[in-house]
Amino acid sequence: MKRATISLAAAILLAASLDGTVVKAAGSKDLLPAMMSEKYRTECASCHLAYPPALLPAASWRRLLSHLDNHYGVDASLEPAEVLEISKWLEPLAGTYKKVREEPAEDRITKAAWFVREHRKIDAEVWLRPSVKSAANCAACHTTADDGNYNDKFVRIPK
Repeated sequence: MKRATISLAAAILLAASLDGTVVKAAGSKDLLPAMMSEKYRTECASCHLAYPPALLPAASWRRLLSHLDNHYGVDASLEPAEVLEISKWLEPLAGTYKKVREEPAEDRITKAAWFVREHRKIDAEVWLRPSVKSAANCAACHTTADDGNYNDKFVRIPK
């Protein structure tokens, strides 16, 4: 009898699909973790980009999740169990490296020192363009931001 074999990658994809986790390709050079929380994607990314957890320190993520009733002027409240699930995924993946360790003002990625430094040559007028709307709209210029890839070669500043 011939034995069926399954590759490790296929096994991981199968296991991940059973628990609702989105899996990214191995060896991917992006900022999103290999195992993407489906709850984070459906709840948080339904309104804005699924920001990579490593862009903020754990303390910032904790504060954001504890004030969802006033999430930058919007009521983004979730059930406590959903908040806990997202928190358990976000916090271990939060930024701990030197560039991100500092907690930015208002826990805004756009107010982080590294963000300001990386975008210092962008004219203030660009953020106000209808095609951009704000500095928080990463995908307006970073064409592969949805995949967690912020490589400069994929930046296209819209008119």
